[in-house]
Amino acid sequence: MDLGLSGRVALVAAATSGLGLGIARELAAEGAIVSVAGRSPDRLAAAVEELKAVSPTGTVGGVSLDVRDEEAVRAWADDVAAEHGRLDVVVTNAGGPGSGVASSHGVADYRAALELSLLSAVSLVSAGLPHLRRNGYGRVLFVTSQSVKQPIEGLALSNTVRPGLLGYAKSLVQEVSAEGITVNVLAPGMTRTPELEAWASTLPDGLAGLASDIPVGRVGETAELGALAAFLASPRAAFITGAVIPIDGGASRGLL
Repeated sequence: MDLGLSGRVALVAAATSGLGLGIARELAAEGAIVSVAGRSPDRLAAAVEELKAVSPTGTVGGVSLDVRDEEAVRAWADDVAAEHGRLDVVVTNAGGPGSGVASSHGVADYRAALELSLLSAVSLVSAGLPHLRRNGYGRVLFVTSQSVKQPIEGLALSNTVRPGLLGYAKSLVQEVSAEGITVNVLAPGMTRTPELEAWASTLPDGLAGLASDIPVGRVGETAELGALAAFLASPRAAFITGAVIPIDGGASRGLL
């Protein structure tokens, strides 16, 4: 199925590995012009080469930045839009905040988590939105976590901060929908990334233990998240907005 993404221009934050790279790979494979960002120049260069290998046109770029750097993020969005004459898709993403129970963190920890997991996303969308509006077409995707649907034991910072993005996303839907811009939230659960595999290696039962509470019986793959993101980024998904979509193999138990 042709998703109609050929020639569309996409920004994908924190995309040198893991979830972000999985999304960028699917967008590139569908013919989108993709620009990725990450903090490590070496990992960034490797990611760009990987994406070029799957892109029909090889039109892939990257920039080394920290998503918390508002000026750098704005320059990234402006530069990509200027280079390609448009911007169509903005995918926010960032590394998760540290682990620990609620009482183990001080206010400084919560403030840092807010900057990383919420305000960095607001910053990127704020930078990209003027360009999307000029097109009369836009797709905003927030990569969050299963914790926006159901708190995860031992991840109090994520449980506290990430749900705030839902309020921002829902507010944005009311503002931009009439302009051809959709806004959706991706809530991945346990997904095979280098970080998850490293964590699992410290557990007695490894990945199998993590999968034991997932109805489908395994952890997810980044390509599965990427496939959903590519569809939501496409013209075919024009009537899907304001959705919070778990990609967790059925692990979320809530009715809403």
